[in-house]
Amino acid sequence: MAEGKKPTLERGLSPRHVEMIALGGTIGTGLFLGAGSSISIAGPSILIVYMVTGLFMFWMMRALGELLLTDTSQTTFIAFIEKYLGKRTGFVIGWTYWIGWITIAMAELTAAGLYMKFWFPSVPVWVWELIFLAVLYGVNVIAVGLFGEMEFWFAMIKIIAIIAMIITGIIMLLGHVKTSAGVTQVSNLWNHGFVAFHGHKLLAAFQMVFFAFLGIEFVGMTAAEAKNPLKTIPKSINNIIYRILIFYIGALIAIMSIQPWTNYSANESPFVQVFAGIGITAAAGLINFVVLTAAASSLNSSLFATGRMLFALSGAKGYFGKLNRRNVPMNAINMSVVLIALAVLVNYLFPTNAFELITSVASAAFIIIYGTLMLAHVKYRKSTDFSTGEQLFKMPGAPFTDYLTILFLGGIFLILLSRQETQMTTILAIVWFIGMTTISFRVKKLA
Repeated sequence: MAEGKKPTLERGLSPRHVEMIALGGTIGTGLFLGAGSSISIAGPSILIVYMVTGLFMFWMMRALGELLLTDTSQTTFIAFIEKYLGKRTGFVIGWTYWIGWITIAMAELTAAGLYMKFWFPSVPVWVWELIFLAVLYGVNVIAVGLFGEMEFWFAMIKIIAIIAMIITGIIMLLGHVKTSAGVTQVSNLWNHGFVAFHGHKLLAAFQMVFFAFLGIEFVGMTAAEAKNPLKTIPKSINNIIYRILIFYIGALIAIMSIQPWTNYSANESPFVQVFAGIGITAAAGLINFVVLTAAASSLNSSLFATGRMLFALSGAKGYFGKLNRRNVPMNAINMSVVLIALAVLVNYLFPTNAFELITSVASAAFIIIYGTLMLAHVKYRKSTDFSTGEQLFKMPGAPFTDYLTILFLGGIFLILLSRQETQMTTILAIVWFIGMTTISFRVKKLA
């Protein structure tokens, strides 16, 4: 690298890598594990909740895509928040996004260890945590292309599981197959009532579905390392709406057609319940493997995201601004891995609910991150960058759709504040933002 030249990340992600990373961001453990709880709370009306939430998430991603294509060299979308909302806002949101992914990684690392106990109950959880972290750390520091390849296959396993669920539903519907709960038929969607219980529980479902979409913005971390971002980023973002319809809506329709929604338990994966109900005895093991893959995928993405975030927050300078010979921010990844490895210590010192508390704080914080991103897009549309620049990927309906999305995110935040289960964690998230804002006024370079 020439003297004084700013280090640049390797563009090692192919179009198929970016496609699968985007897809992996829209399919997580929220669908495989959380759908049972969502169905029990909302009934078949959960389909409407997914459609509404999916539409707002699509608009958020279109706003992100428009910003990304104005400067594809930016390592993260935080650069656009800083540009259009100021250095202080960029500072607060940047560090929040980094610590948010750290806590998500800690949660997924713990989950991976717990899932392995299904097959190896006598092996301590921390052993599996260290193994998973070591393997995925190696993947992330060797080359970005290897990361993309690993994420490609992680996402592929999730897709195969969902497609298998949908195909199973179609075959059973065509054959009117009888189960212990009755005949498989589409009318199961409304025969037992379309909306479950009371309105306040339906609002709680919005919060749970939003969490299922957490990480959808991850494709925004790949722009600086995609081989052809002007082509792959728009294509990946535009396909999100189809993925939501096929993978979320399609899978849920299949699940609730095979047997009435009233037969599903809130505390068990509906995928397990469906396959077990039709006599596939290995269902629990199969789904455990899929969920383990989903956790490993999220952990892999977390290592990628946190490394790039710390690299960006350093301004590509100093210790964390250095790249290794493969143009990977190894020092930044190392620091992130050290913090993520604290999951082993946290799980030893504190009970499980304390760890879940930290994760919930991160989830509440992501609502504010997404809302701030939308505000940055509004400011961009009012700037000379938009009026004089080339509009490569315009967000439909802006700024009206920006404001609607901000209102929706505000509504989700109010739901979090009003529910007893999430009230304390949401307040802690607010305290974090107040603290980081205070710190930002003490950092001279932000003046």
